[in-house]
Formats: sequence, structure tokens, C-alpha cells
Amino acid sequence: MPDRAVIQSIGMAVADRVMTNDEFEAIVDTSDEWIQTRTGIKERRIAEPGQSSSYFGIRAAKEALERAGKDPEEVDMVVCATVTGDYLFPGTASLIQDAIGAKHAGAYDLGAACAGFIYAAEAAAGMICSGTISNAVVVGIDTLTHFVDWKDRSTCVLFGDGGGAVFMEREKDTDRGIVATVMLSDGSGARHIKVPQGGSLNPPNSARGDAACPYIYMAGKEVFRFAVRAMADSCSRVLEKAGLTTDDVDLFCPHQANLRIITAAADHLGLSMERVFVNVQKYGNMGAGSIPVALYEAEQQGRLKRGDLVMTVGFGAGLVWGANLIRW
Repeated sequence: MPDRAVIQSIGMAVADRVMTNDEFEAIVDTSDEWIQTRTGIKERRIAEPGQSSSYFGIRAAKEALERAGKDPEEVDMVVCATVTGDYLFPGTASLIQDAIGAKHAGAYDLGAACAGFIYAAEAAAGMICSGTISNAVVVGIDTLTHFVDWKDRSTCVLFGDGGGAVFMEREKDTDRGIVATVMLSDGSGARHIKVPQGGSLNPPNSARGDAACPYIYMAGKEVFRFAVRAMADSCSRVLEKAGLTTDDVDLFCPHQANLRIITAAADHLGLSMERVFVNVQKYGNMGAGSIPVALYEAEQQGRLKRGDLVMTVGFGAGLVWGANLIRW
């Protein structure tokens, strides 16, 4: 039996401030009914000024290490999935690595938008199983509300801030750990969801017109169609890769972007909602942070237990999508 990268513990951290749908009525032309009908979201967490992605990533990583009973100085690598890093550079992973006391660890960021945690978990697992490292802290974190236009009702109601972290390490002779992963991309859809300004194409203070927008732009209808197709596609692919079927899956833990997307994907896969974990109503879309927070809460609620097979699936800007099968 090959070595596996096993998730030993998990932590989470979200913003304290709760913003309900009713509060948006004073900002934009919307209502609680309008938002819930289209997204399933009732409230979300909003970071205060100065609360960056590393602020939450540090707290989640510390909890994961404490729950694993692991000395931070024994950590070999910190991988941080985020598209809302504290800075253009240095990487947010390095800030987390320093703050948690992982003095001997490498650190790097990985940007795969809302599919980031899936990509980061597989990246860490690959390093662990190859023998390059023995363990890793994998963080999925975003503070997307710092990048929303609060006058755009199509996007400002969608996002929340926070995320989670897992501690992974190599184990021999076990069926636990990451069983299979698929990761895919279609860059022809990059235009559908992006922050136009702030990169090397449209640097700050130099762009004009639409390119000068420093906020999240999303073509909602196109992203919705892509998301349902991508979630079903990646789940089917990862199950085929592992030689398994949906009947083998104990819990479906998707990226929490929109309840309509989640239910449509579950229906396409023939999964009853009893086997689907949903918390989008409480947090909105937390980007790379949504899957680890969902895993954390599923475990806390007893819906995800040691030995269970959980399927995570995500999609995001890029366009990118993917899925992990994990024996918990």
C-alpha cells in the first residue's frame, strides 16, 4: 500500500462581524427575499479594516496544529491558497509561517481562486508522498469583501471573509488520506470573473475605463452555467479515477458559492441533499476558504467522521475547477 498524505486535524477562522441580507437594503436595490431566492445566502462574515487574509490564516493554522498536538517547529511546509493575499508580494504563506512559529518550514502561495484549497491540498500531498517533505499546513483563506463594489448588488451580497487550515502528514499502510484528485482549467473563460485592475496588465493608477475597476467583476449567468457543469464534470472524473461511484461517497462537500449551483450539481450526480454539506447560508462565498470551513463544520457536527469518504469540489476564476476524494 503506497504512502498517503493524511489530514490529521483542521482549524477555521472567520470574521466576527455578521452582515445580514436586510442590511443590504440600505445600500443597494435588493431584499432578503431577492438574495435568498437567487443564492441561498442569509448572512455572511465581514472582515474589519486591517483584518487581512493572513489574520485569519494564522488563527486557522494555529488551531489545526494545536488539535494535532504538533510543534510548529516540526512543520516542513506551509501552502496558502488565496487570491486576496496581504500584498502583491511577499506571499501570505510566509507571513503565516512566521506567525505560527514554523521556523524550519518552506512557504508559498497558490492562486486557484475558489478551487484553491483543492489545488493546494493536492500540491502538499504530492510533496509529502514523494518524500520531499513529511508534513504540511495547508491553508485556504480569502477576504473577498475587501474587493467588492458595495454599489453592485450582483456581487456585493455574495462574499464573506475567512477560511480554514489542515495539518497533513505522511502515513504508511493506511487507506486514509487523499485518494484521488482532478484539476482542470479553461482560460478562455478568464473574462467571466476577475478583478481588472491591480495586476501587471492594468497596474494601479495607470488603467482607464473598465480596466480601471479594482473590484470583483463577474458575469453571473456565464459563471452559473460553468459552475454546474464543472462541478458535475470534476466529480465524475475523480470518481472514475478512483474506481468508485457516488454510492461510495459518505459526504459531498462542495465550494459554497450558491445554493442553486450546489443543488443542481447534486441533482446531476444523483446525490440526495442529505449527503451534501451546506453552510453557504451562514457565510456566503469565502473563496478558497469555503471548503475547509465546510469540512471543519461537518466534522464538528458529526457528519464527517474518521474513515468516511468525502468528496470536495470547487470552481473559480481562471476558469479553474477540480475535486478531491479524501478518506477522512
